[in-house]
Amino acid sequence: MVAPPRLERITVAEATRRYLAAVEVETIRGVLSPATARSYTRDVTEFGRLTGRDRILDDVSGSDVDSVLVRYQSAPDARYTDPDRKPGPGRSTATVNRFRQSVTRFFAYAARECWVQADPMQWAAPPAKVRGTLRTARTALSAGAARSLLTTGPAETPARTDQDLALRDRLVVALLLVLGPRVSELARTDVDDVAREPERTTWRIRGKGGNTRTVTLSPPLACALDDYLTHLRPTLAARRPQDTDAQRALLLSWRGRRIDTQAIRALLSRAVRRMPAPYQREATPHALRHTTATLLVADGWDVKVVAELLGHASIATTGVYLDRIEGELAAAIRSHPLAGAFD
Repeated sequence: MVAPPRLERITVAEATRRYLAAVEVETIRGVLSPATARSYTRDVTEFGRLTGRDRILDDVSGSDVDSVLVRYQSAPDARYTDPDRKPGPGRSTATVNRFRQSVTRFFAYAARECWVQADPMQWAAPPAKVRGTLRTARTALSAGAARSLLTTGPAETPARTDQDLALRDRLVVALLLVLGPRVSELARTDVDDVAREPERTTWRIRGKGGNTRTVTLSPPLACALDDYLTHLRPTLAARRPQDTDAQRALLLSWRGRRIDTQAIRALLSRAVRRMPAPYQREATPHALRHTTATLLVADGWDVKVVAELLGHASIATTGVYLDRIEGELAAAIRSHPLAGAFD
């Protein structure tokens, strides 16, 4: 018989170091996205600080985890902290639950590596329910607002012609709104992920967990892509000829570097500010993902097809993305099969 593995009593600091090394390997292999890896790194590092880096990991109990979660939630949210203002409010329930998920994954790994006799998360308090609706910045745009965003003209001509990125920005907004990719998927797309043929243009999207999906671009999207690749990208790529990652990347900054998720969010904000005033509202790339799902289902698309387009493993996940459409309930009642029964 094979002897059971022996418990390795290591400190929280050592466990964190080994775990984050494993996270880095998973990122290199494409199992985790860079954004997810950064989130795990930030959360687990913070957990180690709050728990005590010199403490033995196996001594951490469920009540200790609860104490850490309370301290984490009560701390000011750094995203809303301004040096000239008062510290921001405590962290939201959704943020704490995300932090809790990172810690849960950390302890599951620790249990497999036999750093703990039992996973303390099974004795920690269950995650709190997120109350209230999704904030406006992350909800779907109306059909009118979506059309307005697609047709909004470019910004004013910049002072320097080498900073004119209208072709790139128009392509990014169209891809986000029509196909609904994750912002991280768009940022890590390479030129080789796009296949341009006379009859059709396809995009191989590298999603979560190393999964890929291939979507066909509509003629207008293919045209926008051709314009960018032909008239702008060669100029941008020539600015950093020695940068191998930039030479592979589809979307580049004006300095010739691969565009990151923060830059995509910024260009979307600029596009929203150019929309007609009645349609203007804060919107994130995730809101455009909601918009894609909601408008396609409202147009009669099968939820399974929409799930495949968005890269969801389950249609239950897609269901979360389907925001209420104004007037949808009233229209459903009018078309109810028993609506005319009392005539």
